[in-house]
Amino acid sequence: MALPALALVVIATWEMCATGRYGDDVPGDEAWRKAAAVVRAEFAPGDLLVFAPAWNDPVGRMHLGDLMSLDDAARMDAARYPRIWQLSIRGAGAAETAGLKPVWHTDVDGIAIARFEQTPVTVVSSVVGEFAKASVSGPTQKRTSVVLTEVGFTPRRCVQVVPQAGKSASVRFPRLKLGQILVGYVGLADIFTRRDVRDPGLLQIKIDGEPSAVIEAGVDDGWRRFTVPTVPGEHDVEFIATAVGPKARDRHLCFAAEARQ
Repeated sequence: MALPALALVVIATWEMCATGRYGDDVPGDEAWRKAAAVVRAEFAPGDLLVFAPAWNDPVGRMHLGDLMSLDDAARMDAARYPRIWQLSIRGAGAAETAGLKPVWHTDVDGIAIARFEQTPVTVVSSVVGEFAKASVSGPTQKRTSVVLTEVGFTPRRCVQVVPQAGKSASVRFPRLKLGQILVGYVGLADIFTRRDVRDPGLLQIKIDGEPSAVIEAGVDDGWRRFTVPTVPGEHDVEFIATAVGPKARDRHLCFAAEARQ
C-alpha cells in the first residue's frame, strides 16, 4: 500500500504546483500596453486587427479596440483587407491568417505580433449593402432586416430571416451585379435559441430561378462559408431560408454574401 499512497502524494503535490503556475504564461496589462504601442506605430487605415486564440479577443480589444470600427468587428471575412495584424499568445494563430506568411513579426513579453499582407478581393456587390432593393416573401416570425448580431459567439452584420417553423421565406435581389464567384456565410444567431432549439436552418440559393447551392446551418456550425461560381452580369438572385422541422421555432437564420471578381 505504500507505493500507491506515495504515488498519490506525488501526483497531488504536482497538481498543486501546476495550479500555482497556471496562467503564468499569460501576458499582463504592461505587456499588452507595450505590444499595443508597437502596433499603433505602424497601423494604417484599412488594416485589420485579429487576436489569437479566440478567447483572447476581449483582452486585445481592450487595448486596441479603438482601431477597429463596427464594420471591422462584424466583418463577413478578412478577404477585403490588404494588411492584417495578428497579436497572439501560446503559439496560436487566427483563422484570418491561415495560409498566409508574415512579412514582419516580433515578440513583446510573450505576445507575438505579426503583419500579414494579401491582395484584397474585388467586390462587385454585397447583399447586405443591396438589401434595400430586395423583396421579402413567405411566412416569418419577425421582420427580415439587416442586423448586427451574434453568430457563433462573434459579432456579424448580416441579413436575418426568422421563418415560421417548418416553412420557408425568400429574400430576392433582382438584377444583382455578379462577378466570377459569390462568396457568403450563413449561421444561426441568438445563443439562447440555439441552446433551447436544436433544429437546423437551411439556406438555398437560386440564380435566375436555377438552384445553385443548399447550405445547412446547425446550432454548432458557427459562421459557415459557401461559394457559388457565377457568370458576370446582372442576375436575379434569391436566398430561401427554411426552418427545418415543424418544431424549429426561432431559427434566426443570418447570411451575408458578396459577388467577387
